Amino acid sequence: LQARFLKTQETQTYSPEFKAFQRNYLLVYYIAMASDWLQGPYVYALYESYGFSVSDIAMLFVAGFGSSLVFGTIVGSLADKYGRKRMSVVFFFLYALSCLTKAINNFGILMVGRILGGISTSLLFSVFEAWMVYEHNKLQFSPLWMANTFSLSVFGNGVVAIFAGILASAVASEYGYFAPFGLSILFLIIGAIFVSFLWTENYGDSHIDVKQTFSNALLALSSDIRIPMLGAVQSFFEASMYVFVFMWTPVLQESDQYAFRENSSLLGLIFAFFMVSIMIGSSIFSLLIQRISPERICKILLIVSTISIVTPWFSKNPNLLLLSFMVYELCCGLYFPTIAILRAKYIPEETRAAVMNFFRVPLNILVVIVLRSIGVLSERVEFLICGCWLLLALILQDCLSRFHKPIQIVSRETHWSSV
Repeated sequence: LQARFLKTQETQTYSPEFKAFQRNYLLVYYIAMASDWLQGPYVYALYESYGFSVSDIAMLFVAGFGSSLVFGTIVGSLADKYGRKRMSVVFFFLYALSCLTKAINNFGILMVGRILGGISTSLLFSVFEAWMVYEHNKLQFSPLWMANTFSLSVFGNGVVAIFAGILASAVASEYGYFAPFGLSILFLIIGAIFVSFLWTENYGDSHIDVKQTFSNALLALSSDIRIPMLGAVQSFFEASMYVFVFMWTPVLQESDQYAFRENSSLLGLIFAFFMVSIMIGSSIFSLLIQRISPERICKILLIVSTISIVTPWFSKNPNLLLLSFMVYELCCGLYFPTIAILRAKYIPEETRAAVMNFFRVPLNILVVIVLRSIGVLSERVEFLICGCWLLLALILQDCLSRFHKPIQIVSRETHWSSV
């Protein structure tokens, strides 16, 4: 598939200026994602090694999502006002501080670290994309080329995840559970340096105050119903994805306890399978986007992902579960560049980062609710709930596809406090 993708690329002529711009963005993006992937496999293990109970660890995770929920919309408005490049540097700084707190076995300090991590996550998944979309349009590159950048970002992120997982495992086994976080700090410092020297600054609207940026984002959401519908599609899909991240391991272990007991490296191998599935999905996107609209691609992936994620509800066959989970991850590889194209299409430039963080509000609420229900609901029920979310996302996406022009909820002249 990737060979076919590269062959397709050869038929398109990208300007040297575009290639240089794309390299600058992807280099920084890959470094930022590497810093995140290095931490992922050992957060829970580190907390457990400090002697915290399962409920304490769950509280720390909830604090991270709650922080993203509370502060996400604020940092999005700050990025639109004070600059996406500047807030990207802030991301590297805050995430490095979050990593440093992991070195101290103190619940309060670790809680502060989770809060900083939640803010950093909001920045990671908004300001980088907002910066790229603005620069792409400012430099007047073809809108079709943006799809190529998004596809490469997802494909490369899969490669980065695999190598980061291997590297994190190596340093953790040699130096302990904090070592991956220390290595992540190094990547974050390098990323901040690259942003400072390679990126130019851009803004949403720097001539208005933060409160007005916040209110403009609310008005953008209320003046065109397609924007909150897109946000709901994103929230439902990504909430199901986060639940999947928490639940796939116990479901597979329960389906074949003997295999996992005899082969401790099996989980790492399955994780690599998932990352390759995401990379295949991003390559398929590159082929599909030249033939059908992103709205239609989104509907297709939502149908397939809904079917695949409810498999644990009716089957405990380990082979069928693994296959369905790999199909779901393939859909994730399709989803990320598709939703990015749709965001670039529907979200107004002047409030892009703020609106993108508003999208994460219902996402974080859904994830916090599910985290609080772990141990109360069975894994099968959790996956069925995810299937219902994806079905709702499919219905909303179908409605969104039928709207070819903005549909106002309230007038743009309405004061933000009324909204």
